[in-house]
Amino acid sequence: MIFVEKLIHGRLIKRYKRFLADIILDNGEIVTAHCTNSGSMKSCLEHNAEVYLSPVNDPKRKTKFTWEMIKINNDWIGINTGNPNKLAFEAVVNNEIEKLKGYSEVKREIKFGDSRFDIMAKNETETCFIEVKNVTLKEGDYALFPDAVTSRGKKHLETLVKVKENGMRAVMLYIIQRMDISIFAAAKEIDPEYAETLKVAYHSGVEIIPVQAKVTPEKINLVKELTFEL
Repeated sequence: MIFVEKLIHGRLIKRYKRFLADIILDNGEIVTAHCTNSGSMKSCLEHNAEVYLSPVNDPKRKTKFTWEMIKINNDWIGINTGNPNKLAFEAVVNNEIEKLKGYSEVKREIKFGDSRFDIMAKNETETCFIEVKNVTLKEGDYALFPDAVTSRGKKHLETLVKVKENGMRAVMLYIIQRMDISIFAAAKEIDPEYAETLKVAYHSGVEIIPVQAKVTPEKINLVKELTFEL
């Protein structure tokens, strides 16, 4: 995924009200950017850390910038929760994820039951529903999800089980937008219900695919699939 417009550099002053962040740009101007990440952003918030924003030209938007990434431990972490969906869609279309190759029809935002999944992919032999989650939480070598209690995420897992029960392929795809980790797991201490539901879903046939992404101010690339623990 390439950033079409050049991103704007600054430093984080503070994040507040979940969806807002005050940033001081290199020219000294202080702006308020939209933060798409509704979670706690634990382990990826640091006062005065370098950040990059994308400009927004929508006259209806109150904020004229979207917060894209932050530099922690000398590397960029992607915090825009909309980007993993774009990355995943492009990757499935272009056969860039080994376990998700071979689909001739790929669509976004498709409803099944009482949930709407990020991607539906089809070929002559199967239909696959894919839910995509952005992962930024780090603890040691682990990338963890979620970073806050998510009833919506739990519901997605339960509906993926129903997808599998209906004879279709069900995939939970975690896009990890940081390079300083080596394994994925559920954040049991933060949301034990989600962790338990993920385990049940996996044993019911729902596939877990964690993929690491390299984030830079120019582009975001999927790098490799990681192992996981339940």
